[in-house]
Amino acid sequence: MSFSRRDLIGAAGVAAVGGAMLWSGGGSSAPIRYPLMLTDAQWRKKLTPEAYAVLRQAATERPFSSPLLNEHNKGTFTCAGCDLPNFSSTTKFDSGTGWPSFWAALNGAVSTSDDNSLGMNRTEVRCRRCGGHLGHVFDDGPKPTGLRYCMNGTALHFIRASG
Repeated sequence: MSFSRRDLIGAAGVAAVGGAMLWSGGGSSAPIRYPLMLTDAQWRKKLTPEAYAVLRQAATERPFSSPLLNEHNKGTFTCAGCDLPNFSSTTKFDSGTGWPSFWAALNGAVSTSDDNSLGMNRTEVRCRRCGGHLGHVFDDGPKPTGLRYCMNGTALHFIRASG
């Protein structure tokens, strides 16, 4: 069996497209649907510019810039986009990274997915209700989970426990 130059070029093109699809995580897929869906204009109106950049565009706030880093009261950290409770203050710890960190999320509050952006392999954390980007989770946290949910303070609000 012989191959022409045209056959080889065509095969190389198919291989390149297939490789690009694998690199980008696959072909086109339907957008993920969340219980709370707003238009881009509605998100821009609802959120501060900083919160919009983090929650809707997966930006990262500067380390040590969030007031929530030093929040040590009892309460709940909620999504700044939809107010869904995401983390309890009982799981917050000082990771030394410059971002509010938790060793566990509230049950069913967040979703995770692979994030291969910026040439790194990380696990992205999103709010389960609105899909807002909260940060990333790493496996270098304290016991009992060994996880470090490294969150953008801009993506969260703190609700102090009453009493």
